[in-house]
Amino acid sequence: MKGFFSSSETKEKPAPVASAASQDDFVQGLAAIYQRMRYSKKLPAAMREVERDLLDLMGVKLITVYQCVEHCAELLATFKAGDSRSDDAEIRVPFSPGSIAGYVALSQRSLLIKDVNDRQELTATHPRLRYNSSFSEARGWKVKSQIVVPIKDEVLLGVLQLVRFEGDPEFTRLDLKYALMLSQLLAKQFRSSLQSTQGPYDYLVQRGKITAQELAALQKRTSSYGGTMSRALMESEKIEADLIGKSLELYFRVPYLGYDPNRELPMELLQNIGLSYLRSNLWLPIGGDKQEAIILIDDPSDYRRIMEIQGVVNARNFSFRVGLAEHILQYLHNESGELEKETGFDEVFSALDEQMNIELEEDDDDDEELAATSAVIQLVNKIITESERQGASDIHIEPGKDGTPGVVRIRVDGSCRELLKVPKEHTAALIARIKVIARLDIAERRLPQDGKCKLKVRNRKLELRVATMPTVHGESAVLRLLAAGSAMPLNNLNLSKPNYDKIIEQSTKPHGLFLVVGPTGSGKTTTLHAVLGHINTPDRKIWTAEDPVEITQPGLQQVQMLPKINFTFATAMRAFLRADPDVILIGEMRDRETAAIGVEASLTGHLVLSTLHTNSAPETIIRLLDLGLDPVNFSDALLGVLAQRLMRTLCNSCKEAYKPDQRELEHLISVYGEEDFQSLEIDPTKIELFRQVGCTECGDTGYRGRTGIHELLIGTHELQSMIYHKASLDEIRRQAKQDGMRSMKQDGIEKILAGLSDYQQLLRVVAD
Repeated sequence: MKGFFSSSETKEKPAPVASAASQDDFVQGLAAIYQRMRYSKKLPAAMREVERDLLDLMGVKLITVYQCVEHCAELLATFKAGDSRSDDAEIRVPFSPGSIAGYVALSQRSLLIKDVNDRQELTATHPRLRYNSSFSEARGWKVKSQIVVPIKDEVLLGVLQLVRFEGDPEFTRLDLKYALMLSQLLAKQFRSSLQSTQGPYDYLVQRGKITAQELAALQKRTSSYGGTMSRALMESEKIEADLIGKSLELYFRVPYLGYDPNRELPMELLQNIGLSYLRSNLWLPIGGDKQEAIILIDDPSDYRRIMEIQGVVNARNFSFRVGLAEHILQYLHNESGELEKETGFDEVFSALDEQMNIELEEDDDDDEELAATSAVIQLVNKIITESERQGASDIHIEPGKDGTPGVVRIRVDGSCRELLKVPKEHTAALIARIKVIARLDIAERRLPQDGKCKLKVRNRKLELRVATMPTVHGESAVLRLLAAGSAMPLNNLNLSKPNYDKIIEQSTKPHGLFLVVGPTGSGKTTTLHAVLGHINTPDRKIWTAEDPVEITQPGLQQVQMLPKINFTFATAMRAFLRADPDVILIGEMRDRETAAIGVEASLTGHLVLSTLHTNSAPETIIRLLDLGLDPVNFSDALLGVLAQRLMRTLCNSCKEAYKPDQRELEHLISVYGEEDFQSLEIDPTKIELFRQVGCTECGDTGYRGRTGIHELLIGTHELQSMIYHKASLDEIRRQAKQDGMRSMKQDGIEKILAGLSDYQQLLRVVAD
């Protein structure tokens, strides 16, 4: 097969195949090889110096390193490891699924092939994948297995191929890992020897067209608010299109092709490909034929699109050109040669306009048909992807009034911000698509509905909870993004030292009831799982009943509630008591039955953790007594109640220190309590506070992230006696403070004094 090399030594004195070295030994050996290569400007010469050491380190007989050439249409073998009989003939492999190296270049996927002669193993990867044995047979080689991996950083630079013969040990996943490590080293050498730029717009910085700081700010703004970088560079910085194209060419190592109004597109290759699909995916066949197609694309490093192109375009081989997104759109739907004014989501809306050639009326029943169009699907995907990227917890899709555009807003760090406006004629189709993916009744627009679905966004698994609501202007939808995650360590919750120590103490008790309370979205589940993570040891059996299960931990038996079949918290609690638990987490005490079973379980030798929607720790006791719990049992069971809120924190990149005036300082001390403030042992004259400023890192809000503020009530003997006698809320609050409880407002002020936030954010989450 083309691209495999050996030497006379291979035939006369076979080189031993090394057994898999330990990872530490391999890393040390690879580092030594890199030190010998790194200062060489010519890659083949550098590789030749380390050839034998490299073969021994990788444990192979043959190594071939290919470089992308001919406009990323072919691979050229630039290094031939182990073949002293090399005839210096050029070895070229096209980008094509017809060969192993060509397929890896085209797909940018790594392959571990156990037997290259096993047709079934090859076709399982790709139907056209074949191994051409003529070259190896001519050399007398009995090739058995291969590892072939792309050499790339952000851009494909070449392909690395490792070969073993019959009788050699089989390649393992560890060998594949080693090959990938070698390919990363080679990528650095490729960049150095090719003198390529490190970023797609570095050339513009080198030419003085834009500074690095201006470029970073522009990229951040474009990422946050939509649009393309090429459009932003042309409009904001007045940089000509061809210069941007030259910068892309130097980075991607693919020739740039600008817009030519006289160019005729290859209709033979465009057959059966929808223009709206090409607009959404920003590529098109720009020339060539079925033997070799020339593809114009805005990002030649996007291997997923590259593989999709190979499946869509009916051609044997492919070569690529890099172009601006605006130029690709011109070729597709603007014959006048004038650049279209599209930014952000507008490209999707443009495709929507063409696909929806009907006018929506009040009683139009075509929403389901419109929801299935590729542009609507693309719009929904883009909204979800962008919302997830910005860290949103909820997406609100709201219809406009009297023909005005609808609005998509997202909630980030507890506050809503507008993501985009949706033209009136597309809002109904957008809602319809949301209902389709959540398996709701698309025809029912008079009643509220709720549903859910699971999806994967940027390699993260998300569960989407959808609620629709009929309004006077049309249906509205709210999507909650629930990302599966692992438990946060308890010491990362920013608890005060006294609260942290008390929670540790209570969580080690063998039985009792511990509650975490607060409104929806205040981090109750995160806190409970942090507590579970602390006590999750092999000697404890832990059951959890949750709705939904958002955080998973090894060692826990976690159960999802299914109210439709009457599998509720109360049902789960009764079942858990028969399943030999040590610790039980119940997602929420929603009713008297669940609360009563929880108290009963805590009195029979189990540690019970749960949540409740109340405003403060003392109010929780009154609420549970109002539910009808037995005061005697409840007072005996209660270990403690932690109330919490999430307060926005100042952006570390831009927050500004200042000296508070006397009035502001006196107000903080008064709210905290003068006597309590003295116990902090803080000199008021030395207090320094921080305030918001705003920068690109925080979207000019001045805030980034949230932190918890807490108040912890402990079930002391005095407090248990007051619960037994059904004391009033004020009496319970006074006793809790005597027992050492600091209110949430006091905890928040301590975090303000520490520079984490400001008083304005504290007032947003805690009432006066």
